Amino acid sequence: MPPSKRNAPNSGRSMDSAKDKKSQLESFTAGTLPVLTTNQGLQLPDNHNSLKAGVRGPTLLEDFILREKITHFDHERIPERAVHARGSGAHGYFKPYKSMVQYTSAAFLQDPDVETPVFVRFSTVAGSKGSADTVRDVRGFAVKFYTQEGNYDLVGNNIPVFFIQDAIKFPDLIHALKPEPHHDMPQAASAHDTFWDFVSLMPESTHMLMWAMSDRAIPRSLRMMEGFGIHAFRFINARGESSFVKFHWKPKLGVHGLVWDEAQKIAGKDADFHRRDLWEAIESGNFPEWELGVQIVDEGKEDELGFDILDPTKLIPEEQVPVQLIGKMVLNRNPDNFFAETEQIAFHPGHLVPGIDFSNDPLLQGRLFSYTDTQLSRLGGANFHEIPINRAVCPMHNFQRDGMHRQTIAKGRVAYEPNTLGTGSEFRVDGGAHGFQSYPDALESPKIRRRSPSFDDHFSQATLFWNSQSSVEKDHIVAAFRFELSKVETPDVRQRMVDNLAHVDLKLAARVAAPLGIQPPDPKAAAGRLGFRDYRITSKVEEDPALRMVGRPGGSVKTRKVAILVADGVEAGALRRIQQDLLDAGAQCKLIAPHLGTVSTSSGRQLAVDHTFTNMPSVMFDAVLIPGGSNSAAALGAMGEAVHFVLEAYKHCKTICAVNDGAQLLGTLGFSMGKDPETPHVPTPGVIIADARKVTDGQVSQDFMAAMALHRHWDRLNVDAIPA
Repeated sequence: MPPSKRNAPNSGRSMDSAKDKKSQLESFTAGTLPVLTTNQGLQLPDNHNSLKAGVRGPTLLEDFILREKITHFDHERIPERAVHARGSGAHGYFKPYKSMVQYTSAAFLQDPDVETPVFVRFSTVAGSKGSADTVRDVRGFAVKFYTQEGNYDLVGNNIPVFFIQDAIKFPDLIHALKPEPHHDMPQAASAHDTFWDFVSLMPESTHMLMWAMSDRAIPRSLRMMEGFGIHAFRFINARGESSFVKFHWKPKLGVHGLVWDEAQKIAGKDADFHRRDLWEAIESGNFPEWELGVQIVDEGKEDELGFDILDPTKLIPEEQVPVQLIGKMVLNRNPDNFFAETEQIAFHPGHLVPGIDFSNDPLLQGRLFSYTDTQLSRLGGANFHEIPINRAVCPMHNFQRDGMHRQTIAKGRVAYEPNTLGTGSEFRVDGGAHGFQSYPDALESPKIRRRSPSFDDHFSQATLFWNSQSSVEKDHIVAAFRFELSKVETPDVRQRMVDNLAHVDLKLAARVAAPLGIQPPDPKAAAGRLGFRDYRITSKVEEDPALRMVGRPGGSVKTRKVAILVADGVEAGALRRIQQDLLDAGAQCKLIAPHLGTVSTSSGRQLAVDHTFTNMPSVMFDAVLIPGGSNSAAALGAMGEAVHFVLEAYKHCKTICAVNDGAQLLGTLGFSMGKDPETPHVPTPGVIIADARKVTDGQVSQDFMAAMALHRHWDRLNVDAIPA
């Protein structure tokens, strides 16, 4: 190519016609065409090519547009949270049911007609930002209330207790839980030596471990997850009277979990499972709802509980102090920008409003320092409260100035108080007559670095939790301990952990120990070891149904996902009726077929396919419908992926409904027509065999939805024998 051509201006770029340029200019002038600009507002001439010395020459340092873009990109990432790094968030509102003036002067808890904006962030604890959603882990449940008295943060988890009693052990806990430092494995998992070494030496963690090994740690959805404030806080009313309070979030959709096998498979199929579920529910108008509940204990009566209310490894049984439902939270808007909102939001348990105060819980006391300290490094300095997602909606004024990333432009010559040179005299402190009042709690002396003996019982509430579980939930807890400890390579750690479990329940410990290649549990092995003293509370409650997930009242098919398995020749009549009944009840239906596009019904009509068996496995659904049609049933029965789909759904105890010929596919489960071969006259739990002639009256749909509302059919036999 001649030099004159090679270096000609604009060569190598497509030239717009004069007409196109005029049209673009007119659109830009009219404000109808969005244009790209620099961060200073300068319109970009080209966002695909840097400024070069000739079309094949070097890039020029003077290209300030390139430098600005690359510099911004180089500094886009901020330090991820040390814990709770992987999160999902949503906007919404909170409304009280009634005035709580008897207990607290907090304004947002008074008027049932007032909606308080909220932002909620759910999260896992152990994993990095890129880890999977469905790992076995504690889930963060943090709510920021944008009240007219300032921001109030209720920063909790989906489990009502914690691993440790004193904040000084938090760095040790997290260091043990995180990937091991010599090889940075495993990611987002607790099944490794350092974690179990630590907790086996900390008997106070036993109660929390029972929860973490339960199905609470593998929730079906963030929308089906309880939340807890964990610590004891204080309500303070206008008369200065104090009562202790524990906070609860009760999901309107019920509390449901995954099967462990299912959770692991989902992590590989869709690492964003929980995040996607929350986003899609809100986008579709199925707004998640929780009720705010409180357990209130009058000042002076906390000693009657039988344990120390300041101990974060203890809960107040609902059988002992019922939960009062005092308001409702609805999440109705997804974030506009994940980073600006979900990632930059800064929570802090010390963000309080008048009428709510913290207690002397030693874990909570440490959090009051740690959260602010963390935000200083994550968000670039002391002005993180001015980031839009963190900004209060009420008027804010003080004389703090400057600092990194200051966004408020403060006017005037003074940056101090009191003053007479500014116009801010109306903002002076009035001697404490108004504003936030710390509760005048009596303090003890002398200063001492010791734990209260009232914190010493580490096993009674773990036993309470175990005794409160259904038989299937106990099986899941045993299986979880076995799985986790089987990953531990050091036999002494496995032995020590099982010996600790003997203090919870000797049969539990024996069941966990059986396949681990260690000695039977010794019920006395933990006694006298450093950090454990033989102090046991007298429990006022032996069993609490609120601690279990199975058999709780309520249940709904709303937002539940149903897979409808189809192939060419499917009979559409019954399908349409059941599908419409499901949709009317708020469920979601997806047609799964061997291929995308459409399938032909037995009458020759076309049905649009949503997914294939390859890209949407059974673990993404709550129930399965197999319509009739002999050709469709034959095609599905000859397809390994379809057979596996049904096998897996059955193994995970999900509801299955088959209509007429669709029941042929159930033959792959090893029994005929939904009956167990050992008890042929007893229907298999959660398996519905329907006659298409009986679909029209709606009874089949009702039976299907009633079974779905139970979530899972844990009493199903022979699931361990299913090859899926």
